[in-house]
Amino acid sequence: MNIKKIGLTALAGSLVVTSAYAGSMSVSGGASIGLKNTSKTASGKSWTMGNQLTFSGSGELDNGMNVSLSFVLDQGDDTVTSSGPFDSHSVTISSDSLGTLKFSGEGGSSAQSAIDTTAAGDLWNNGQNITAVRSAEAGNNSLFYTLPSIMDDLTVTASMSPGGAGGSTATSWALTYAGVEGLSVSYGTGETNTVGSEQDHDTFKASYAIGSFTAAISQTESSYDAAASIDETVESWQLAYTVSDDMSVTYGVDTIETEAQSVDEEVTGVGISYTTGGVTLSANRYETTGQGNSNTETSTTGDQERWALSASFAF
Repeated sequence: MNIKKIGLTALAGSLVVTSAYAGSMSVSGGASIGLKNTSKTASGKSWTMGNQLTFSGSGELDNGMNVSLSFVLDQGDDTVTSSGPFDSHSVTISSDSLGTLKFSGEGGSSAQSAIDTTAAGDLWNNGQNITAVRSAEAGNNSLFYTLPSIMDDLTVTASMSPGGAGGSTATSWALTYAGVEGLSVSYGTGETNTVGSEQDHDTFKASYAIGSFTAAISQTESSYDAAASIDETVESWQLAYTVSDDMSVTYGVDTIETEAQSVDEEVTGVGISYTTGGVTLSANRYETTGQGNSNTETSTTGDQERWALSASFAF
């Protein structure tokens, strides 16, 4: 039985002309100030700033369904113009019986890419010029569907992103089970079809919390039928210790193995964070080996070190 098809068909069929009522609007946001230093760069130490506002509106239709709108303002983080103030925006339609359908005009994720953040928190993506880890395409004009509850503690999602670069279409699905206390296990798979080529992406992820400790592992594999030389495996693990309700310490590793390369890229990170009254203070240190898939020490490849300090504010 094609549960996804039945759910989407029923959801679409229920969207007959209706009116909304009991609507509300809200604004939330965040800001950060940071200082970072990366070896082998001409800039040396540099300041960073983050800023984001999320406008949200929601209302209930007279048929019992809920509709919500989200719009993000984030200067310089726009994926279309790269400099405009407008960022991710989406419309979500949901009900208990039909599930949740989210249409992202920009900034969406696929079911697989929604869970492919590494166990260590994407240490590779901290400004050390490591090639972006690949995933099933999503983003602009994509659909993300969360099925209604099938069984307790099981979440099933599916996504489709048509009309991407080169006429590509990306589809994926994912499962997350959290039926054992402290344990969460996820699996997602997706493929991107373009004229003359196909990409496949698979992610497995698990975490287990016991007492003050949380251990997590993950693996994502990406394969390309048109260019097997860039097939990629990303393995990661992290150990986190909760010192108190306000403070935590983490240690993790990301390892990126590319098919055509003899040298793996590996990033090790240790971090500490402290939260009080809506302010989060954090300090992180990263060490990278094999950057650029090279053991040769030059200005841009080989080993690299980086530290970062930041203060983040939520409001």
